[in-house]
Amino acid sequence: MKQLIDYILQFGNLNKQQIALLESKITEVELLKDEYFSQAGKIPRQVGFIVEGVIRGCYYNNKGEEITRCFISENSLVVDYFNFEANTSSSEYLQAITNCKLIVFSKQDWEELSHTIVGWDIIQNKMVQKCLFQKSRKGPVISQDATTRIWNL
Repeated sequence: MKQLIDYILQFGNLNKQQIALLESKITEVELLKDEYFSQAGKIPRQVGFIVEGVIRGCYYNNKGEEITRCFISENSLVVDYFNFEANTSSSEYLQAITNCKLIVFSKQDWEELSHTIVGWDIIQNKMVQKCLFQKSRKGPVISQDATTRIWNL
C-alpha cells in the first residue's frame, strides 16, 4: 500500500482523508505467471499498480505472430488506458511474465475518485502520462529484429 501512496504523491498532494478514501477503493490481486491482467477482445475494467513482478504488453500481428510491445515493472501503473476510458475492446494483452502482486482499482472506483478528491484529475493525468510513456518506450530488444540484435552484440 505504501508503495502506491508514495507513487501517487509524486504527482500531487493528498490529505489523510483523501488517502483513506483511496485506500478504501483498492483491491489486492495476485496474478500467476502467464495469467492476464487484461485481454484482447475484452473491455478493460481496471487500473493496476504493480507491487511485485513484471507484466508485458503484447498483441498478434496480421500474420498471427505474437509481438511483445513493452514490459511494465514494479512501481508502475498498468492499464490499457485508451480502451479503459473509451469503454471499448482492447487489441492487446497485458500478461504476467512472473508471479505478480498488484493493487487494483475498478473502473467505477477510479472514476469515483475524480468526483470525490479535489485535484485527482490532475494527479491521474500525470500518472497516466507516465504510464503511457513507459508503455511506448521500446528498448532495442523489442524494437529491432533478431538479425539486427545479433549484429549489435
